[in-house]
Amino acid sequence: MIDSSSSSYYSKKTRLRELLQARSLRRGQFTLASGQQSSFYIDARITTMSGEGLALIGAMGYERITERGWRPQFVGGLTLGADPVAYSIALAGQQRGSSLDAFTVRKQAKDHGTGKRIEGCFLPGAPIVIVEDVITTGKSALQAIEAVAQEGGKVVGILAVVDREEGGRGALEKAGYQVEALITAAELGVR
Repeated sequence: MIDSSSSSYYSKKTRLRELLQARSLRRGQFTLASGQQSSFYIDARITTMSGEGLALIGAMGYERITERGWRPQFVGGLTLGADPVAYSIALAGQQRGSSLDAFTVRKQAKDHGTGKRIEGCFLPGAPIVIVEDVITTGKSALQAIEAVAQEGGKVVGILAVVDREEGGRGALEKAGYQVEALITAAELGVR
């Protein structure tokens, strides 16, 4: 079991916080995907798609999944925000000897080819961790969960890079899911 209070984990978390603050946190007036107004916006993709961000998120995400006792075969979520998070965690798992693979959930099934809504590595009945870049209301995670459930996947947990602390975590937990976040809005200094 990995101890998230260890100095190694703490130093990774400190660096991830610094990256998010420098690259992804914007102050001003923003309309969020939920339609809510906010005085800050976290464009996590600028961090999650950076080389250093991928390395940190992959290692930290895999550590948190392991510490939680979740044993997923696959990680993934709603495209586009979840994609680099899933890929980095799958890679970190592979580097540690785990056979962990990633998938992505389209916002809607494509109307050509195989017509799939879930792309990549996925099998019905497999244990899944849904990943997110930022949780606000939980709506994106719930959309991914619905798609996974329709295809027979079993969600064992939800992992987000950032929890905006605006009710999303609570909504997901109320729906019966365990939620883990690497960083909170308060830790970014915006709560």
